Amino acid sequence: MHDPAMPMEIEVEDLRDLLQGGRDVAVLDVREPWELDICRLPDSLDIPLSVLTERTDALPRDRTLVVVCHHGARSAHATAWLRRNGFENAVNLGGGIDAWARRVDPNMRTY
Repeated sequence: MHDPAMPMEIEVEDLRDLLQGGRDVAVLDVREPWELDICRLPDSLDIPLSVLTERTDALPRDRTLVVVCHHGARSAHATAWLRRNGFENAVNLGGGIDAWARRVDPNMRTY
């Protein structure tokens, strides 16, 4: 379902609240495999930005799709592209996995 009030970006605390609240949210991580080996969010869909345009069939269109990278730049690019291509519920995770580790899960490895 499309929410016309869907922001382009959410904060890590917003994602934490969505996940803890049981909302049906998908997390798309667009980082490279070596980055995922360092840290990742559980149950994320892992599709590197370099192949995202070829793998959109693997993405859900019926729920919020939170796009994640290291600091939020690659995921912002991916979010804009996804929205232009029919994924109206795609949102960028501001600050990326680094902000998640620093503000939500201090036990997560950083790089």
